[in-house]
Amino acid sequence: MVQSSATTVSAYLARLPPERRKVIAAVRSTIRKHLPKGYKETVGWGMLSYGVPLSRFPDTYNGQPLCYAALAAQKHHYAVYLMCVYGNKALETRLRRQFKAAGKRLDMGKSCVRFKQLDDLPLDAIGEAIASIPMERYIDYYKRVKKLPS
Repeated sequence: MVQSSATTVSAYLARLPPERRKVIAAVRSTIRKHLPKGYKETVGWGMLSYGVPLSRFPDTYNGQPLCYAALAAQKHHYAVYLMCVYGNKALETRLRRQFKAAGKRLDMGKSCVRFKQLDDLPLDAIGEAIASIPMERYIDYYKRVKKLPS
């Protein structure tokens, strides 16, 4: 699965083969457990998305909810997108250290942490990254980066 056409979380999960659904469910559980108050789980961009509802912050560059994190079952791997880590050097450094301390190899792009199996991912580190930025602080950060009025 590269990009799902599902429009609901339950449809996204139902379309996954059982072994892939199990991996996504475990990471999803970690994300939901640590997700700060206010962020909402939806399906966006063909994956499970966790973001700021448009009712709270409609001034995004693309008219879509401001993405905080996302989770996807890709064709050859899984991916957790941690927008909260992107652009935050301290959080990125902490995440890298946690992977190293757990003896795990970090395969990371700008915000995307790729993994092939659940055991490749230290879930406690992912949970900590997810829990790191309350919604209002994330909105403020976005406004500063985009030079929007406060």
